[in-house]
Amino acid sequence: MTRIAAVRVTPIAFRDPPLLNVQGVHEPWALRSIIEVETQDGRVGLGESYGDLETLGNLERARAGLVGLSPFDLNGLTRVVYEAMGTPDVGAPYPPQGDKARASALAAFEVAFLDLQGQALGLPLYEVLGGKVRDRVDFSAYLFYKFGRHKDDPGYPADDWGEALTHDQMVAQARRMVDTYGFGSLKLKAGVFEPDFEIETLRALRRAFPDAPLRIDPNGGWTVETTRRVLPQLLDGGLLEYLEDPTRTLKEMGEVAAFCPIPLATNMVTIAFGHIPETVRLNAVQVILTDHHYWGGLRATQTLAAIGRTFGLGISMHSNSHMGISLAAMTHVGATIPNLAYACDTHYPWQEDEVIEGGKLTISGGSMAPPEGPGLGVTLDRDALARLHRNYLDCGIRVRDDAAEMRKYRPDWSSRLPRY
Repeated sequence: MTRIAAVRVTPIAFRDPPLLNVQGVHEPWALRSIIEVETQDGRVGLGESYGDLETLGNLERARAGLVGLSPFDLNGLTRVVYEAMGTPDVGAPYPPQGDKARASALAAFEVAFLDLQGQALGLPLYEVLGGKVRDRVDFSAYLFYKFGRHKDDPGYPADDWGEALTHDQMVAQARRMVDTYGFGSLKLKAGVFEPDFEIETLRALRRAFPDAPLRIDPNGGWTVETTRRVLPQLLDGGLLEYLEDPTRTLKEMGEVAAFCPIPLATNMVTIAFGHIPETVRLNAVQVILTDHHYWGGLRATQTLAAIGRTFGLGISMHSNSHMGISLAAMTHVGATIPNLAYACDTHYPWQEDEVIEGGKLTISGGSMAPPEGPGLGVTLDRDALARLHRNYLDCGIRVRDDAAEMRKYRPDWSSRLPRY
């Protein structure tokens, strides 16, 4: 059996539009890390994760310990990562405070190991994960209020999406998303303006797309009382499919759930297995937006979906700025989850760069099929990797800071929560 011979972690940076959120605005460059796990026979398994300094440090701590493992030894991988993170008992209960750093490191390498398994077996990754229950995975349009261009960004033209600060501009953005990618669901990133303004944007979207399921995500920017006040407007005419993270704590979400008749979704308050007991006790969340990057990988995503079936929780998928390696992994695991009840998030339409051969993957009809071929079905474009790594070295960003970026536009900006 071939063994792991080398592990490489390469930080990259790629252009990101000035998308607004409750914390501020996206910086001109988004950070990711590209993971390569190479075997003695020359196969290379790929993974993708965050590119901040903490994540890079965690990946570096575990990297050397993977050499010599079999790509099929996922328990060995788990042991190495846990020991590198100072928690050697791999059977200990999940901590109630969560374990995002450890789970993120495990997930980054696990995807690469599973990619290698698929390559060795000559099978697509969804077959390694147990086989697909659907041929295509649905995704949702991810709509953002945004500036027309980055401030203090000489040498780079404005992105061609343009400004989206009014209701009509947001409808135009949604129309382009739907026309280009065929999305059937629309999600509005909120917490930027007063809730009443954002609800008017939802109404404009409903008029323009009368049959599309709508979601709104204030990212914990509202208080419980604000949510109570605006809820009748959100319920008017069946405006929403679900309400995502109106408040910022598990306790507050439980309070909202007590008076909210539509499902509450989260990728903020239930983000680890250790959070699930209190989530269930409070009935705080009815839909979990899983994310293999911080739940511990693709197998952990399947486990979470099974727990969702146990407790009657809906399952969808969260996203942040990512490349095609992540989208391929998301789609492979999404194809295997029987209770993936809602279209998944993805930032992919906002990204112009790519690090895989052949350029960007194709979303059409609002969905994507898992890439065919062994493993993930994608390969690394080494010229693109070198170019994006050079971006990382040159851009000067090492930790994402949306608030600092917003203060370039509004010097008195504060990212305190709740905002409204």
